[in-house]
Amino acid sequence: MECRLGERNFTEKFAMKYITCCAIGFVLVLSWFETSAQSSIEIHVNNIKSKKGSIQFGLFTTEADYLKNPIEKRVIKSTGKDVTVVFENLQPGDYALSVIHDENENGQLDSNALGIPKEGFAFGNNALSSFGPPSFEKAKITIVDQDIKQDIKLKYF
Repeated sequence: MECRLGERNFTEKFAMKYITCCAIGFVLVLSWFETSAQSSIEIHVNNIKSKKGSIQFGLFTTEADYLKNPIEKRVIKSTGKDVTVVFENLQPGDYALSVIHDENENGQLDSNALGIPKEGFAFGNNALSSFGPPSFEKAKITIVDQDIKQDIKLKYF
């Protein structure tokens, strides 16, 4: 038995409504993903002591990767003046930041025999610790759904 409504039968109308609803749902899901990745972290670094080398930024998402495997890295030639870098399209979550003034451009923070840094360094929230780098927890910047700006002061010994 076939139920006809005008030129189309009931099954065809149901299928068209189902396809339309699925398409609308798909578009809504895509737009949610697109808008959830719109946050950024803007880092302004001051107290740069010299024009030598570069300023290196590392952004980390886990304690295990902290200071080892950044999800994003930026390198800017040092001019001896303040610099600003922006990490864009970040998902909500926690991000720890490290900054070094790599004056000899060897890709690492050099230290003396006692482990005291010989180059400038800083961390998210201007976090410090008594010995060694601050924890991921202290250096983390939390993004919910807004852009973040931080002023970071390089520290030299």
